[in-house]
Amino acid sequence: MKLDEVDQAILYHLSLDGRLSNVDLAARVGLTPAPCLRRVKRLEESGVIAGYRARLDPQSAGRAFCVYMAVEITMTSREIVEQFEAAISSFREVTEARRVYGGVDYIIRVDVADGNAYQRFQDEKMYPLPGVHRIVSHPTMKLIKSSD
Repeated sequence: MKLDEVDQAILYHLSLDGRLSNVDLAARVGLTPAPCLRRVKRLEESGVIAGYRARLDPQSAGRAFCVYMAVEITMTSREIVEQFEAAISSFREVTEARRVYGGVDYIIRVDVADGNAYQRFQDEKMYPLPGVHRIVSHPTMKLIKSSD
């Protein structure tokens, strides 16, 4: 799907505030409400807009301790990879997981209450997974920029 400047503007404003009314969105992108709504519907139906969600405050939600894990697994079989990916996808603590190129196999973001909660997560959920070879943890200090 080809996106023009108006589509890009719609996406930008909705990414900042997904609860904008159609009237307010239309005013911000220079359209009247009816064509703006048609564009938003087209972007939703084509999958460009994949959904809407609430953005949570990590401190208030009890998940202020953010750790990025660099995980190496022993990829002895496709089954191990599939089991590992299914398991990490099911963990509530995991807020993002990516298989990557390079020296490690996965970069996994974990959001928990504190260091003790992270240690329990790592010891009780990550280490028992099939194929886990090595985990290097990178607790974060400060959020500089987020796409949320």
